[in-house]
Amino acid sequence: MHHFLILKRTKMNLIERVKNILIAPKKEWAVIAAKEEDNVKVLTTYLIFLALIPAIAAFLCWGVIGYKVFGIHVNSIPLGIRYGIMQFANVIIGAYLTAGAFYLLAPNFGAEKNFNKAFQLAAYCYTAICVSGLFYLYSPLHILTFLGGLYSLYLLYIGVKPVMNAPEDKAKPYFWVSLLCMIVVMVIVTTVLTSLFGLNGLGSLNLN
Repeated sequence: MHHFLILKRTKMNLIERVKNILIAPKKEWAVIAAKEEDNVKVLTTYLIFLALIPAIAAFLCWGVIGYKVFGIHVNSIPLGIRYGIMQFANVIIGAYLTAGAFYLLAPNFGAEKNFNKAFQLAAYCYTAICVSGLFYLYSPLHILTFLGGLYSLYLLYIGVKPVMNAPEDKAKPYFWVSLLCMIVVMVIVTTVLTSLFGLNGLGSLNLN
């Protein structure tokens, strides 16, 4: 019973945090900034669950629902599993590398060099990316996941000053450099994982 109540509370907190960070980011960043959370706790009680959204959606699309290649309907459970794992790893690895960039850059802009804070910023920025992962369910809508990426960059813009305690005069430069790092991390991680799982180009047509 005790474990059930903890699980229920965690679920409610997660849903509330997702809703608030997407709908009222300025207010929610202030709440986040006021309380430092260990990066492992943020990972295990928040980011892992969010990362399941694009992972499951990708698995269902490529493994169950299927998609069209040159007018031919294709679906493959092994391929779906590979895409699902790739999407999950993309979020987790991307968030940690992005947090590392925020952490290393902080002293150059008078911000607080605190990895837990940096991970809070990165993980909660990834909320929009994860939620937009629902578009992976239907292949013609995959392009719309780009909107989640754009909104995550907006979340970074709103959150970098309060979370990392960046001075007013250096908050914008810190944001721009952090934004560049976040984009570079996304591109590199996606490229490496796509190649690692053999999903680049026509290689994804190998369904075995």
